[in-house]
Amino acid sequence: MAKSGKPILISIVGPTAVGKTALSIQIARWLGSEIVSADSRQFYREMEIGTAKPDAEELKAVPHHFINSHSINEMYSAGEFGRDAIERIGELHRQNRTVVAVGGSGLYLKALWDGFDEMPSVDKQIRENLNLEFEKNGLESLLEELKASDIEYFNEVDRQNGQRVIRALEVIRSTGKPFSSFRKSQPSELPYDQIKIGLNMDREDLFDRINRRMDLMIEAGLFEEAKKLYPHKDHNALQTVGYSEIFGYMDGNYDKEEAIRLLKRNSRRYAKRQLTWFRKYDDIHWFSPNQLEKIKQLIEAELH
Repeated sequence: MAKSGKPILISIVGPTAVGKTALSIQIARWLGSEIVSADSRQFYREMEIGTAKPDAEELKAVPHHFINSHSINEMYSAGEFGRDAIERIGELHRQNRTVVAVGGSGLYLKALWDGFDEMPSVDKQIRENLNLEFEKNGLESLLEELKASDIEYFNEVDRQNGQRVIRALEVIRSTGKPFSSFRKSQPSELPYDQIKIGLNMDREDLFDRINRRMDLMIEAGLFEEAKKLYPHKDHNALQTVGYSEIFGYMDGNYDKEEAIRLLKRNSRRYAKRQLTWFRKYDDIHWFSPNQLEKIKQLIEAELH
């Protein structure tokens, strides 16, 4: 796994609220490394409380990359992140043999683990037009266009995910070719070896942590943050657990108590989906977040 002499990417993954941030900082400090965030919501600077970003002290403890790097007004796909992050990891590897990636967003981590498909550059006007069409008419007409122009990708895409549908259509409109024709079946040859560490804990304890974290976010001003972001609620970045439940409350669909219940329930469901996704990978070494010494021993064994 880490024996070829290439530099190493150490990925720390797992469900929301399991303790990835704290452990990744401990590992990065121990190795003298820097951290690349692979969390698809922490890129966005306007989304602070609801994304559980590292706090000022944690950001000071270890240099972090891809935190607050984008605005919610920009679309940023997993493929674009893969290209940018692999380039940044290469720069960091010139200073240190190890880099630590941390996150719970499966597709963004997959871009670091398997490489990404080389996509053609896209006219920004096409992207803007598609976003306007999405905001005005919703997803249905875009799905019809995708079905007509690329049935292969239509059959596999998550049809609830506007960002992925728009990403495919902007490539199709720019090139006149199906989006699926640009996607590879073979993983890229990556410039680093990998160590994958998964964190998990007893489900009851995890769910308790998720509920407590949500209470702390609400105390810290999550509802107020969502109120400021409400005018942008149709942006792809905000179609996510932690904000959409509050937007539903603000739309008058239910009361605040129900919004809080949904925030907690949907966060627990999201954690279950994350675990299901990560379990597809048989090269992830699973630990409890409090097994720091055992995790260090594994890394040391792989590095030597």
